[in-house]
Amino acid sequence: MSTPRLLIVQHEDDCTPAWFGEWFVEAGLEYDVVLGHRGQAVPPTLDGYAGLVVLGGEMGANDDAACPWLTPTKALIARSVADGAWFLGICLGHQLAAVALGGEVVVNPNGQALGLRRIRLTDAGRRDELMGVIGDGARSLQWNSDIVSRLPGSATELATAADGTVQAARFGARAWGVQFHPEASPEVFDTWARAATSARPDDGPELAAVSAELALAKAELRRDWAALAHRWAQLVVAPVPVT
Repeated sequence: MSTPRLLIVQHEDDCTPAWFGEWFVEAGLEYDVVLGHRGQAVPPTLDGYAGLVVLGGEMGANDDAACPWLTPTKALIARSVADGAWFLGICLGHQLAAVALGGEVVVNPNGQALGLRRIRLTDAGRRDELMGVIGDGARSLQWNSDIVSRLPGSATELATAADGTVQAARFGARAWGVQFHPEASPEVFDTWARAATSARPDDGPELAAVSAELALAKAELRRDWAALAHRWAQLVVAPVPVT
């Protein structure tokens, strides 16, 4: 039997699968990465793939004019969810799914979310086949200015932040999105922080503080979010009935 293979859509050079790439392979998956920002074509279907993962990026979910690969990415998400394929959206990927399926994304009126924040599972989240493996109050890495302000009508809210913003959602029988960055190691964050500090030196002290916090929390983050990645991969590799 051949190894199930994922298609991963990446939007920036330094927003890679990171820890999730490691954990997917551990769980029995292989993957190909499409670099949309490098001009690689996002396919119209998932033919030949067992699932789709869409990563994060600094652009917005509606920035199709500046980032033309977002249009076929949203079309692929919508097609994949409609076809019952396995899907996972991370940060921007979560927002793209919301827009692709009829929801709305806006700038967070509470301001940018940055650093380690706790997520709170909803009742549906505690029962969910994927999010249910995460403890209520788990800490996640946040770095986003946009949020999903309105979920698609068929979606279910699975987790929220302290300010009430959606942090995880189920978009279909086999489709989920998370607003945070469970894939990003402290080392990955440091690459983001260096680039941001180079562009905006005044942000340096705050980003340095987040970097130090992440370094201390590395073992905790790996424990919690490896469980999520392994569980999603388990569903792809050996599907069980999903309710």
